[in-house]
Amino acid sequence: MDGTFDHRNPEWATAVPDWEDRIKEGRSLIPDLPLFDEVAEKALRIFKRLRVPDLIGTPTYGEVCEEWVFDLVRVIFGSYDPETKKRLLREFFLLIPKKNGKSAIAAAIIVTAAILNERPQAELILIAPTQKIAGIAFKQAKGIIALDQVLTTLFHVQNNHKEITHRTTGAVIMILSADGDVVTGSKATYILVDETHVLASKHKAPDIFIELRGGLASRPEGFMLQITTQSKGRPTGQFEKELQRARDVRDGKLDLPMMAVLYELPKAMIKAEKWRDPKTWGLVNPNLERSVSLDYLRDKMIEAEQDGPEALALFASQHLNVEIGIGLGSGRWAGADYWLKAARKMTLEDVIETSDVCVVGVDGGGLDDLLGLGVLGRHRETKAWQHWGKAWADRDVLTLRQIIAPELLKLEEEGELVFVDNIEDEANPEIVEICQRIRNAGKFPAQNAIGMDPEGVGSIIDALTDGGFEMTDISPISQGYKLNAAIKTTPVKLKNGSFVHCGQRIMTWCVGNAKCEARGNAVVVTKAQSGSAKIDPLMALFNAVMLMSLSPVAAKRNNLNDFLSKPVLVV
Repeated sequence: MDGTFDHRNPEWATAVPDWEDRIKEGRSLIPDLPLFDEVAEKALRIFKRLRVPDLIGTPTYGEVCEEWVFDLVRVIFGSYDPETKKRLLREFFLLIPKKNGKSAIAAAIIVTAAILNERPQAELILIAPTQKIAGIAFKQAKGIIALDQVLTTLFHVQNNHKEITHRTTGAVIMILSADGDVVTGSKATYILVDETHVLASKHKAPDIFIELRGGLASRPEGFMLQITTQSKGRPTGQFEKELQRARDVRDGKLDLPMMAVLYELPKAMIKAEKWRDPKTWGLVNPNLERSVSLDYLRDKMIEAEQDGPEALALFASQHLNVEIGIGLGSGRWAGADYWLKAARKMTLEDVIETSDVCVVGVDGGGLDDLLGLGVLGRHRETKAWQHWGKAWADRDVLTLRQIIAPELLKLEEEGELVFVDNIEDEANPEIVEICQRIRNAGKFPAQNAIGMDPEGVGSIIDALTDGGFEMTDISPISQGYKLNAAIKTTPVKLKNGSFVHCGQRIMTWCVGNAKCEARGNAVVVTKAQSGSAKIDPLMALFNAVMLMSLSPVAAKRNNLNDFLSKPVLVV
């Protein structure tokens, strides 16, 4: 081997197309690669001799770790060519459930990297999501060194700075937390990210990852390792990007110098809820009966089942790496439990074409809000209600609501959210155009076709009347407890299959954001309850449901010419 860096070389392809079979059979998720064996074995010897400071008897990593850990260590360090001083695999991504020794493994790998490092004054960064976890990581690394006389002589530990310096090379292990440390102008040679799903939820996460990767560009021997569990809610923002990239590399859709090791069940097993069977837990918990026991997981699942669906979803995501489609939290809207199963492959055109009547709901529109629109049709044959939604937002929302900016940008990418500089001039005309399209198809009822919150919608009403609609076409929908019928009707129809939707990301996000509170005998979904997370398109849906509950009938065809004769707004 000449060691030339070429990740397109099939010998160094890291795709694992048979990963589902490997998971089911308990085989390694790392493919055979032409590793530099001398480097790999040296690193493994060092790693195995390190002692685990927080276990009784302080055994060595070689004594307590399973083979999958050794495979990971070998591929991380064995991808380095000692002649060219280049690493053929630059990034590693490990997705593994809680209690499988992530933090302990991370600390030992960063210490091993510091021992093997050849670059003078190299920086080795271990980034934890919080100061508390950063403290645990530092304590783990410090404990590893304290248990070895040779390492105690080789390294200088600075407790006040959470730094560990190699006395010979001057290389520094720095333990940082996303809470208080800002990564700018990174010059790190080795980077280890602990719990990516938490770090990547920070609104500055995209910038942090750009900085980290930028520093590696001038350090060809370096690597970046991410070790994480699944997120506690639906993956979004930077974590979604990192996770999807890892899956694409594993599945062979992307050819990158990266190794992705993902302990997750195949989609078919998750869809069939096989994760509920304890027999499958060992497939994604490679440390089962070492750092985590089957009895412990059983007890946790029993507790979660008693505490309700949101607790069970959290258990599944953290202990079995089951990806949550909707972030089920306390006080969630009941329809969230059935939303994902009601998705169908449909477009707005499909909804209009197959429905015997359609109504429209509108909601929101402030500078830090979304302007949501929902089209709800009634299928001419099955009578099922069919929904399609869209939203607009003033660009200022990206500054005003930075915490949700990554998700909003993703929604824009999906074409389900449009950023505008002026809501009235850019969004209102598009709403009118959609309503005209439905009217011209003969699918609007003769009156009460468009429902909206009567507060703050004057400009939309003006745009609609300029577009040829009468005030009888527009229906004010009282909010608060008066929406109770829609809030309760929709989950019932979702569960029995008489409500379907287009499976849009924006609606899944809004449904996951929705929080409820009881007011007397009514259930209320409010923006105040949902905080900075947006629900306007869902509220638009509820407005449409209120109109569809009136059993509307499309205007007779002989009235269509009257509709078309009305003035049309040019957009």
